[in-house]
Amino acid sequence: MIDLHSHLVPDVDDGARGVDGARAAVSRMVEAGVQRIVTTPHFDASLVRDPERCEARMDEMDRGFTALLEAVAEDHPDLALGRGHEVMLDDPFPDLSDPRLRLGGTRFVLVEWPRLRIPPSTPEAIARIREQGWVPLIAHPERYEAIGRNFGLVSAWRRAGACLQMNHGSLLGRYGDEARTVARRLLEGGWVDVLSSDFHARPHLPTFVPEIREWFAERELTEAFEILTEVNPARILSDEHPDAVPSVTLERGLWDRITGFLRPGDA
Repeated sequence: MIDLHSHLVPDVDDGARGVDGARAAVSRMVEAGVQRIVTTPHFDASLVRDPERCEARMDEMDRGFTALLEAVAEDHPDLALGRGHEVMLDDPFPDLSDPRLRLGGTRFVLVEWPRLRIPPSTPEAIARIREQGWVPLIAHPERYEAIGRNFGLVSAWRRAGACLQMNHGSLLGRYGDEARTVARRLLEGGWVDVLSSDFHARPHLPTFVPEIREWFAERELTEAFEILTEVNPARILSDEHPDAVPSVTLERGLWDRITGFLRPGDA
């Protein structure tokens, strides 16, 4: 497995606490079967408009990532560990030319909207990022309440050139029934490109890696799981567009029937 969304760099965001905490978190991911990681600490896009503050933040990230690399090299010398950022688009038109902002220095950049709320004109923001040569990989779209009411937003994002990353925990109910329902609908429609952990490296938090593998195995969705967790992450890190993920049919649960959510293709 390859994981493209986690918070393992020590003491830079709401993820790992200290080098020892980061080290333990990486070990948990490796033991669960993750063989390659690009970790993604939070970064506010608005910082790039203030060069002094931006460089200070990048220096902090550089120091933390170097400490992480040194610690992990002792424990897991065969682990491929890279870096990107989860860029919060509090500025919808940021300069993303610094390769440290992007996933492993590729043209793909993991992005999210502020405070899990979708501002107006997000397709235009995506299109502007694409015009600059970068490809937005939108983090956990299933967690935005607005998507449950309007799957057309996801369609507009994809038409504008974005890819989608879903959290393991969403399909397992980690963020509540509504996020789980939206996640299932997106998966059914073949609209998800990558599955990742969004692991925040705390001892009390699960990685959900074993659980998500079992979830797909129980539903005989091995091909989809391999594309979402191995093939497409590898393609992104090779600067190639993700492969299409086959649509799947999932049994509709009680929450689905109560809420009457549409499939993405019906939006």
